[in-house]
Amino acid sequence: MKGKTLANFIVKVIEDKKGEDIKIIDVKKLTIITDYFVICTGSVSEHCDAISNEVEEKLKKKKVIPISVDKGADSTWIAMDYGSVIVHIMTEEKRRFYDLERIWEEVSPKIASNRKSKS
Repeated sequence: MKGKTLANFIVKVIEDKKGEDIKIIDVKKLTIITDYFVICTGSVSEHCDAISNEVEEKLKKKKVIPISVDKGADSTWIAMDYGSVIVHIMTEEKRRFYDLERIWEEVSPKIASNRKSKS
């Protein structure tokens, strides 16, 4: 399981664990590191931890193992790398501060216009 299928499966697991404001961002034309980001909000660090544990457990049952999981010092931003999908589980405070959606939206038009001008 990979790509969009994997991202959609992860979203379902997050929904079942009551993760909020879940977004899939297609970045495959923007970076070589992954195809999709799944970003969601957990209410507190313990909720973020519970979401990440559930994602890891459900995917392990499907024989999908993360390349890496970084929970940081306090689990307020957890990054899970599944190759074609990177999952970001953040508290609302971290999500507002880092605003990954805005960063990737700002980069997207610049990359697209650079590619067009090189043609």
